[in-house]
Amino acid sequence: MRRIGAPAAALVLALTLGACSSLPPPRGPSSEVPPLPPRNSMDPNAGRYALAKDEPPRPEDVPPAIEETPDAIPRAEPRSASGNAPVYEVFGKTYRVLDSAAGFRERGTASWYGKKFHGQKTASGEVYDMYQMTAAHKSLPLPSYVRVTRLDTGKSVVVRVNDRGPFHKGRVIDLSYAAAAKLDMLHHGSTQVEVVALDPLVPEPSRENWLQVGAYADPINAVILRETLAQQGHGGVQILLDETAGAVPLHRVVLGPFADLAAAEPLRSRLQAQGYTTTWMHQ
Repeated sequence: MRRIGAPAAALVLALTLGACSSLPPPRGPSSEVPPLPPRNSMDPNAGRYALAKDEPPRPEDVPPAIEETPDAIPRAEPRSASGNAPVYEVFGKTYRVLDSAAGFRERGTASWYGKKFHGQKTASGEVYDMYQMTAAHKSLPLPSYVRVTRLDTGKSVVVRVNDRGPFHKGRVIDLSYAAAAKLDMLHHGSTQVEVVALDPLVPEPSRENWLQVGAYADPINAVILRETLAQQGHGGVQILLDETAGAVPLHRVVLGPFADLAAAEPLRSRLQAQGYTTTWMHQ
């Protein structure tokens, strides 16, 4: 079983610190920050952030199994020396940088950026590598870590935000080529997602024991149940892809993890009172 969008693994795949390799340490902030477009520029196709001039890498340059690139692993980092001005302006519009990423959540359109920016400095001063799990955001502190989930399939990735953008109307996050490949959105250009900030001080534990609330062949039904549970105040709802269940993979909607059944009992009772039937899952 694996989490949506992650490589096939055991019965339940966790975001385990020992199983994924982290991104290489930042190269260190630079005093030379890429210039933003002219302050009086209103042309969305001008300047460093223009997507119209971007393009994917050549197929022969793409690393093997790019869609299996390990997620970024949240870790505590100081703010970068550049890219964190409280207020900045692009294409005549003013943006404000958040004091903290804690509790941040939004929905909107995700796009991706690639070859045009590969090897150039990001707003944080680091060098953009389109084959790493990174992203650009307009207001999150640099760096930050977020989980990006496709609303139509439930696939999700964890990326490290180290750049500014996207500055096109309606878009909330620009993903690296690798992150877009892992979300299976390279041929779509953009897709609807949910962006949730992750706390680097509380890494996600091994997911070994869960309460399953539903299992579906259709991922849309799983997403609907996950959203319903979240709206009812249940935190930590996940969708796990079980490819061992038979000819048709199952999308299991679960809550947890829990140390043991006793720890899950209060939540199980609450779910039962709300009319849900739960199943205990463990490795």
